[in-house]
Amino acid sequence: MISTPSASTTAPRTTLYEQLGGESGLQRLIQVFYDIVETDPAAEELHRLHLRGNGVAHSRLEQFNFLSGFLGGPKLYAEKHGHANIKLMHEHVTITTSSKDLWLQAMDKAIDAVALDSSIKQQLMLNFTAVADRLVNQPG
Repeated sequence: MISTPSASTTAPRTTLYEQLGGESGLQRLIQVFYDIVETDPAAEELHRLHLRGNGVAHSRLEQFNFLSGFLGGPKLYAEKHGHANIKLMHEHVTITTSSKDLWLQAMDKAIDAVALDSSIKQQLMLNFTAVADRLVNQPG
C-alpha cells in the first residue's frame, strides 16, 4: 500500500487512493486518461497498442481495478484475477521505451486535466514511472 504523511502529525496517514477522492476520483482519472488515449493525436501509437491488446474498454476497467489496489484502495484486480502481477498482466503486449513514455505523457495530461494537487501528481508520477520502467520488454 502506498501512503503519504498527512499535514498534521496527529492525523492518520492517507493513501493515494484516498487523496485522489477514492473510487469516484480514480474513476474520473481513468476516464480522462483513456479519453486522451483515444482522441489525442500524440497518443495514437498508444491507442493502437491498446487495440492490439484486449481493447480500450477492457483496459479502462482493469486499470481501475489494478490502480485501486496499487494506490491503497480495495484490491479489486487481485480479488478478480487472484494476483496483481503487473508484468504478467502485460506479457502479451510489446512495451518499448517509446510506448512507456507515451503512457506516462498521457497520464501526466490526465492528472493535469482532473486538476490534482501538484504534490499528489508528483507522488503518482514517481510511482507510475517506477512501474512503467520495469514493464519495458522490447527495445525501441
